[in-house]
Amino acid sequence: MTVYVFDRTLDGLLTAVFDAFYLKEQPEQLLAEGDVLPLFCERIYHVTTDEEKARRVWAGLEKKLSCEALRLISVSWLSEQRELNTPLFLYICKVFKLGDISRNFADADVLAVTDIARRVLHEQLRMKQFIRFQKAKDGTYLGVVSPDHNVLPIITDHFQDRFNDQPWLIYDAKRHYGYYYDGHVAPLRVTFEDEAAVPFDLRNGKMDADVLSDNDQLFQDLWRTYFKAICIKERMNPRKQLQDMPRRYWRYMTEKNG
Repeated sequence: MTVYVFDRTLDGLLTAVFDAFYLKEQPEQLLAEGDVLPLFCERIYHVTTDEEKARRVWAGLEKKLSCEALRLISVSWLSEQRELNTPLFLYICKVFKLGDISRNFADADVLAVTDIARRVLHEQLRMKQFIRFQKAKDGTYLGVVSPDHNVLPIITDHFQDRFNDQPWLIYDAKRHYGYYYDGHVAPLRVTFEDEAAVPFDLRNGKMDADVLSDNDQLFQDLWRTYFKAICIKERMNPRKQLQDMPRRYWRYMTEKNG
């Protein structure tokens, strides 16, 4: 068995595809650095990430796949799932050998990549629904999230369109970065050198009282009151509620935190 080992980056994975064709071999697995190697491993090849090789592989995919198929590949990578590495690697190798196989769901690798991409897109939809913003005294709106998948890069366009004249920051507490929009230019990726010093609590997303807008606490209380008022106890279905609004989102939702 031949195993390739890469650095957990998309460029690294694309470089692995390039090297496999250059070396004229087909490894059975692509593992990330630190993964446990299989017992019966005859050859281990450590991939050295090369941006030019990665660019050439992606350019080749652009010629062979539709925009939709390319997007699913990009989206699947945002899952950050280790089980994606080998199927995505093999899928891309097959594209260069067989052409566009993106609709061949009888192929296990195509099916695996597509299923993971759909999970990410589902998480993207839920983030659009469940992000709750708080307004700071300087007029900036803050939303803290902690999604299962790294979906911030594919939701910022939605919020830029929806709040195109308002400054906002959406921060991923799990991955320690966010996107800031000043109301004019495209959202910028931001990080904090010292998260302990930020004026909001990463555990529940609540903004510190001294920076919270004077009206925002009132709006939060009104929203909680409205949420309780429209709830009909006789029609409560906790199982359905958890299905539509999983508990992992609750800690950042105004109506669930008094």
